[in-house]
Amino acid sequence: MFELDHELAQDIVDRAMAILPFNVNVMDSQGLILGSGERGRIDTRHEGAQLVLANSRVVEIDEPVAQGLQGVQPGVNLPLSLDGQLIGVLGITGAPAQVRTYAQLVCMTAEMLVAQRHQQGQRQWRRQRSDDFLASLFEGEGDALRLVEEARQLGLKPHLIRTPCRLELTADSDTDALARWLIAHYPDSWCVCPTPGSLWWCRVSSGLADDSRLLDRLAAQGWNVIRMAIASPCHDLAALRRGCLRVNDLMAYGRDIVPPVRILMLDRYRLPALLWREHESEVLAEWVEPLKRVQAKDLNGQLVATLRAWCEHDGQSQHCADALGIHRNSLRYRMERIADLSGIDPMSLPGLQALYLGLQLLPSTLSP
Repeated sequence: MFELDHELAQDIVDRAMAILPFNVNVMDSQGLILGSGERGRIDTRHEGAQLVLANSRVVEIDEPVAQGLQGVQPGVNLPLSLDGQLIGVLGITGAPAQVRTYAQLVCMTAEMLVAQRHQQGQRQWRRQRSDDFLASLFEGEGDALRLVEEARQLGLKPHLIRTPCRLELTADSDTDALARWLIAHYPDSWCVCPTPGSLWWCRVSSGLADDSRLLDRLAAQGWNVIRMAIASPCHDLAALRRGCLRVNDLMAYGRDIVPPVRILMLDRYRLPALLWREHESEVLAEWVEPLKRVQAKDLNGQLVATLRAWCEHDGQSQHCADALGIHRNSLRYRMERIADLSGIDPMSLPGLQALYLGLQLLPSTLSP
């Protein structure tokens, strides 16, 4: 149930008394004065208000009646209601015949202010619940079935196909303002800001998105996105949760391995991001070590660039040589050099696989 507080009660009093030449009191559901033009009466009991609360009706008090009640002056006291529920009392001091009409107008205005405050509180409560729900979803917490039901109750439309994205911005960026912009421009979006400079965004999937153009639009408005990690469209909350976890891995991979890449697509980096979760394991270190030996002798980066092109063209010699702008004999010499330094034959399928996986775990200067 909504309860009046001192701040709202005094706001009602101040607004009314700025227009009317009469004292105004606002009492809570127990008859305690919360706001008054006579500040000394605040937090005292008002017997006239208690009569209103007991009978749910207007109580007019003239001078003779006022003398028989404690803490009461002549005036009109009316019930304050919200959605049909009695929540307090509004009183105007003066002869009832003189203030009766004013009292009704002030009471109607007060109820409008109360309803507005209640709606604001409801919106704030719903926004907080939505933020808590999204935080649980994005961080992989809570039961999936419960989250679906909660999303329905909050009107978040969990049945829509969504694409989870995570944006990393400079620490001084106003991520809350960015979230509001995204929600306004991409209807039914979900946004939450887990940490300064970070924003989770689940957008409704509808065709191909031009993310490069989006980043340009954001930059033009002052939001400098360092990188953006994007998963595949998800058809339900369980898939969305898995997509969010993968996006976390993808963002970490992009930050540590390919920092120049601003748009990280999970479809492009799914395997590297998965491997990066275990990048400190000895098994993965064994894949990287041969490439470090190549790197130590590759002063101008030519061999690594050749190996990258070799992987990108699936080991097809002519296509690789054409892409590098060299003769096939030159390509053969470089591949032999890579084999000598790494101890792995890139011309064989197992060797190509091992070197390709190793490339995914090296810093950006060597990554594909």
